[in-house]
Amino acid sequence: MKKLMKGGRFTPENYSAEVEERIQKYRKLDYRLPPRKILRTPEQIEGIRKSAVINTGVLDYVTENIREGMSTEEIDQLVYNFTIEHGAIPAPLNYEGFPKSVCTSINEVVCHGIPNKNVILRSGDIVNVDVSTIFEGYFSDASRMFMIGEVSPEKKKLVKVTQECLEIGIAAAQPWARLGDVGAAIQEHAEKNGYGVVRDLCGHGVGVHFHEEPNVEHFGRRGTGTIILPGMTFTIEPMINMGTYKVFINKSDGWTVLTEDGMPSAQWEKMLLITETGNEVLTY
Repeated sequence: MKKLMKGGRFTPENYSAEVEERIQKYRKLDYRLPPRKILRTPEQIEGIRKSAVINTGVLDYVTENIREGMSTEEIDQLVYNFTIEHGAIPAPLNYEGFPKSVCTSINEVVCHGIPNKNVILRSGDIVNVDVSTIFEGYFSDASRMFMIGEVSPEKKKLVKVTQECLEIGIAAAQPWARLGDVGAAIQEHAEKNGYGVVRDLCGHGVGVHFHEEPNVEHFGRRGTGTIILPGMTFTIEPMINMGTYKVFINKSDGWTVLTEDGMPSAQWEKMLLITETGNEVLTY
């Protein structure tokens, strides 16, 4: 017997008749549609929102306390303590062997940086803090960039343009659009500014599980990919490099992703709920 998802199964009754009719029309035309299992029920959406509130609270707490001279291990402790005190669980902790509660990625580290007591934030650094939360079985996810002390104009521009890429991607993530529209919009803005868009990592569905369908790439062609339907929840999290888009994984820890050319990288992430009329940003 198949196990039911938390919050029950999505059924056509969760939509208006007009929306369900449109879905069936696309299905007959053989468009790529997401599986029903990733469309959220009202109960699931309520649970995801509660998780998202805590996740945003964690990042607000980091924002208030992050400073030059602290270690990334101290950031990890901030995240762990706040999350546990609010009755939640840090989703990264022990996920597929990841040893910490948060990812801290500095300068040329693209993502999945592992907090360490010997890694100290220095003036001039840019750092991404990526937080994911489990609350009552529901998942949420977001990240922010922080600029430490006196940061160069080049790094400031990278951080700013990457945030713009995120907002442009969110604007493109509308019901009945295609995921390729989101990726294309992000890629166009990044490359217009002379940056590389990481291709080996992407946004993802999240809510009932940490990572689920669909993959949300940050490059692509308009009019291609899966149809975006009301009820989907996923992240958009562009990773934008100052130089080449190419990256590699540090073999010594199996997690840390770095730019191939050693140039800085930036990332911003938010989690969306697609509605019948647009989208709702769940995490900040």
